[in-house]
Amino acid sequence: MLLDREQWREVFRGFRKSAFRLETRQVYTMPGEREDFERFLAGLPALPDDNREWHDRVRGYVAAGKTIQRVKIVRRPLTDYTRYLLAGCIPGNVEAGEDYRIIEAGERDIGLPEQDFWMFDERVVVHLDYEPDGTQHSRELMEDPDLPRYLHWRELALEQGVRFDEWHAGS
Repeated sequence: MLLDREQWREVFRGFRKSAFRLETRQVYTMPGEREDFERFLAGLPALPDDNREWHDRVRGYVAAGKTIQRVKIVRRPLTDYTRYLLAGCIPGNVEAGEDYRIIEAGERDIGLPEQDFWMFDERVVVHLDYEPDGTQHSRELMEDPDLPRYLHWRELALEQGVRFDEWHAGS
């Protein structure tokens, strides 16, 4: 079932315990990030509170005992967008309370899908689908997901992923 914006928000707001995201793309075209991304490319600092709404939500989830985990697959050479995420976006997400990890995939098979998804409470799966330029075109609530497979992917991603702070210190 394809989710419109409000349905997507309801799914996200409705999780009780855990949210996990696998990010596989090297470029995302997010309208709300355009100005900051252009500032990054020009060597200018990010605007203050550029992602405050998300950070406030994450802090609220964490304060309520919920977990937010995310694993980002990166490939070298890093795209400008990935460099932007690593330098300006991910640190704020981590500071807000996200467990954010990085997998440097290289050319090896890491056993993970090329499909971005969120999994909530180990039972609800939403695929995020994108155009080649990174523009999201749909969010699909999976009607009868193969939960053991998604749980395996989550565990594999978390196992292979290096916590952002540790990865960033070594890169």
